[in-house]
Amino acid sequence: MPTFTHGGADPLVAGVYERWEKQGLPGAPWPFMSMVSVARLHQLLQKALEAELKRLGLTRTGYFLLTTLALISEGHASLSTLSRLVMLHPTSVRLTVDQLEAAGLVGRLPHPSDRRATLVRITDAGRERAGAVNRALESPDGPMGVFTGFHREVFEALQPVRRAAGDLDDLVL
Repeated sequence: MPTFTHGGADPLVAGVYERWEKQGLPGAPWPFMSMVSVARLHQLLQKALEAELKRLGLTRTGYFLLTTLALISEGHASLSTLSRLVMLHPTSVRLTVDQLEAAGLVGRLPHPSDRRATLVRITDAGRERAGAVNRALESPDGPMGVFTGFHREVFEALQPVRRAAGDLDDLVL
């Protein structure tokens, strides 16, 4: 049985790996254990992120949209592009843009060549808010402090899986 320890045996590995064959389950336990491990990490990251976002008056979707807009060289994108980039339903993006606009963090512009489309642009206040969140998230004293030093490693470890799943296809900022 493999052991993955950090201050003791991982109960996920010890419990599942030992019981998998005893219970006569087909195949190996690795797909189940990887899914549970990723789900648990997601919950831990989400909890830490939500704590910081609440303090700074943003939702998770609002943070993702602001940071995405800040990363786009023009500082603006259509609602449909934002929806595709953050993998959210267009209605959720539209509602979040409404909230961000009311807070003065984004503004809307008419699309220069498509009268049916609207562009969303980040304001200086939106850039400042996204920057504040990003600084807080990398602070060793913040809610995500336990992840300090692991952000890049987690990102790099997940890239091959995302690529294999097609998540990186046609993703351009």
